[in-house]
Amino acid sequence: MSESIAGVRIPDSALAREATELVRDVAAPLLFDHSRRVFLFGSLRGRDLGLRADPELLYVGAMFHDLGLTGRFRRTDQRFEIDGADEARRFLESHGVTGEPADRVWTAIALHTTPEIPLHMAPEVALVTRGVELDVLGIGYHAVSDEQRAAVVAAHPRPDFKNRILAAFTEGIEDRPDTTFGNVKADVLAHFVPGFVRGDFVEVIKDSDWPE
Repeated sequence: MSESIAGVRIPDSALAREATELVRDVAAPLLFDHSRRVFLFGSLRGRDLGLRADPELLYVGAMFHDLGLTGRFRRTDQRFEIDGADEARRFLESHGVTGEPADRVWTAIALHTTPEIPLHMAPEVALVTRGVELDVLGIGYHAVSDEQRAAVVAAHPRPDFKNRILAAFTEGIEDRPDTTFGNVKADVLAHFVPGFVRGDFVEVIKDSDWPE
């Protein structure tokens, strides 16, 4: 029987169930609950905005979006967003979801920390970002009702979430500081990793091999 939280039905296909179990196995409860809230809040924001996403694709995008912070899928040579995006595409292709739909989920995950641009893209891309923004940054907090918010948090609690998610971000990216150049995760390392020095776009231009 499919589960419903805050009036949002959790996809109950074999693909969705396997996605749930994969994330439950490799991610701490902090990230599992956060990922489920991202799906729920993204779905609720979609209703409010009149965006019709494919529920399965949105679910995989939400559930896999932070896999790059986990020990199993974390790499050191690329942004953590790409880690999760790559694994989502491999997972979907192993279930026969290929081409543009798989690319759509890849894009949703790869861009979920990029402000504004995802909101102008396909519903799945926009709503993964909407869900992340609501749960992490509080953007759109009042766009869902108090009752909806309470139902989501009752199902997937967020104790001391602000501090714990910042710690998870730090742990997941501190060994690849160069991948934070030009993106919001540089703020995390600047706060929590002593000696971190941000890349500077202006200095990159000035120091390039071009003579002038």
